[in-house]
Amino acid sequence: MIGGMHRRFNPPTGWPQAGRAFNHGVVAGDGRVLHMTGQVAWDAGGSLVGEGDCDTQIRRCFDNVEHILAAVGGVLEDIVSMTVYFVDREDLPVIQRVRAGKFAPDQAPASILIQVPGLVAPELLVELVPVAVIPFDRYREPGA
Repeated sequence: MIGGMHRRFNPPTGWPQAGRAFNHGVVAGDGRVLHMTGQVAWDAGGSLVGEGDCDTQIRRCFDNVEHILAAVGGVLEDIVSMTVYFVDREDLPVIQRVRAGKFAPDQAPASILIQVPGLVAPELLVELVPVAVIPFDRYREPGA
């Protein structure tokens, strides 16, 4: 790997992606590892965005993730792994569609989706927990 590039791969024995935004494996390149707190559909003031609307909520989750990444010079493509917690199985197609719109197939992270009975607040429908590796040449200290 050269200069922080991540190598995403899908062995021939892995199940097909079928248009879903994930890769079976991601070998992280050189860089700073960024672990994020689970991101939910709260705005900067702590107010819910998109009550009852999974599409709006997951888009806000991604906005929050992008703000955290930007604070250290990162972008979505730097995410190497992501856990997605969701409450309602009927929201799964929405979650997969929005996620597929955020990642090109060759840039998608390794991923897991886990259905849970609830999240930290009852109005939350989805939560993203990404891990990113920011290449050294783009990384900047938070607040710098």
